Amino acid sequence: MSDFPSRRSTVRAPNGMVATSQTLASVAGLRMLLDGGNAIDAAIAAAATLNVVEPMSTGIGGDMFALIWIAREQKLYALNGSGRAPAALNIREVKMRGAAEEMPMLGWLPVTVPGAVDGWAQMLNRFGTKSFAEVLAPAIGYAENGFPVTELIADSFARTQPKLDMHPEAARVYLLREEPPHVGQILKQPDLANTFRTLAREGRDAFYQGAIANEIALYAYRIGGLITKQDLMDHESTWDEPIATTYKDVTLYECPPNGQGIVALNALNILEGVDLIEMEHNSAEYVHYLAEALKLAFADAFAHVADPSVVSVPTEKMLSKAYAAERRARIDPHNAIKFPRTGFTSGDDTIYLSVIDKERNCVSFINSLYEGFGSGIVVPGTGICLQNRGANFSLDPNSPNALAPRKRPYHTIIPAMAFRNGKPWLAFGVMGGFMQPQGHVQVLLNMTDFKMSPQRALDAPRMRVLGNGALALEDAFDDDTRMALSKRGHRIVNATRGEFGGGQIVEIDSETGALAAGSDPRKDGSAVGY
Repeated sequence: MSDFPSRRSTVRAPNGMVATSQTLASVAGLRMLLDGGNAIDAAIAAAATLNVVEPMSTGIGGDMFALIWIAREQKLYALNGSGRAPAALNIREVKMRGAAEEMPMLGWLPVTVPGAVDGWAQMLNRFGTKSFAEVLAPAIGYAENGFPVTELIADSFARTQPKLDMHPEAARVYLLREEPPHVGQILKQPDLANTFRTLAREGRDAFYQGAIANEIALYAYRIGGLITKQDLMDHESTWDEPIATTYKDVTLYECPPNGQGIVALNALNILEGVDLIEMEHNSAEYVHYLAEALKLAFADAFAHVADPSVVSVPTEKMLSKAYAAERRARIDPHNAIKFPRTGFTSGDDTIYLSVIDKERNCVSFINSLYEGFGSGIVVPGTGICLQNRGANFSLDPNSPNALAPRKRPYHTIIPAMAFRNGKPWLAFGVMGGFMQPQGHVQVLLNMTDFKMSPQRALDAPRMRVLGNGALALEDAFDDDTRMALSKRGHRIVNATRGEFGGGQIVEIDSETGALAAGSDPRKDGSAVGY
């Protein structure tokens, strides 16, 4: 088997564990656990710190989703903290402003209402033990006093500099002397520190009704944005029932649409009828079946996943084992499907973190601006970078995902949790746009079928199906595998390391009850425990 030589060992601890994509954030979460907080407190502290130390990926100008297992209740909750389109945003308005066929990625048009702060507040109010001030304290400290920029995050700054240069406030906040910060340089964000202090003092209402809401709405009004204070005041997160499927002895849970977690569930249903264990891991045959199952699952998602409060999403049909068998029959062992369609008609920057505490409360948590630095818009004086999540809307009025006022878009960010024997086994996720469900499938199969440790499951090389049907492979795949896949009709393309996502896993050992964790070597983070 080809291997990804991260040289990392699986981290093991008896009591609590935090795994994130930046070590300072992992330690911030661990600090909450050591101070008597629970997994919910730790997750929010880590997410807030990531806003500071990995600002291109996440922040309070974006959205969040979470799966939360509460041990005392023996119950799993799903929280949808994604925002909606502004009331004034519609297809006609977008086309009047020059976008003919698809939503733009930059500027005000793809900005949807940020849902993260309300999601954090709802988690904390319902299940947390700490105050907003306590969980925001580490983030405030790093924003005010600065932190040394790490290697991959410095690379992300450099790659996104053209976007930052387009917006004076973004350049002022994130570029030091008009250059992206280099490795080891101390980056301070005093405006964001003040914004977090306001939240610590006044709570979520400051963001949606108070001073912060005023700043966002006023800036939008001044330079042509459509988001208003009323849009912010109208926002609320929703508590949903998780969706799930079984794969052998494992039950995988995801958040329901408008998220794309159903892609991972659908693909696993298709693959359950294939003897993957008999194939060599990451062989041409193995990758072929994964790619075909994922293409079929994405075809259904792109045709049907949208905001379920606006359109009817056929979730039950998409999760049907019988339907999966029909889709499986479409896979030719020797030839790739070119452009699959859905089987029925119906009436890349992100952070992921996982936390498990001493009581075995579990949080699988994801927070995102969508693309690096989102829309590129930073609200003056606040340090808040606004997401471009609305870019996932369709301008086709007949699409379930058609842009409409106060509607949530198709969402890529998805936390996951796997259970065995009715109990939590893994809190895990793989960030990275449309790579996310593909990462969920590959990482889970690594652990179920190939018995890998959490760290090795993340180290293993990945494949990625692209939107045009092409297949990207990490560098560790050898030439023979690439050639064999090409002979099956796959168009093999190159992709950068960052396009294969970055994951975190915390596992509860079914025999000892101890915790084991891995952190993706494609990111700067780590797992820490006590």
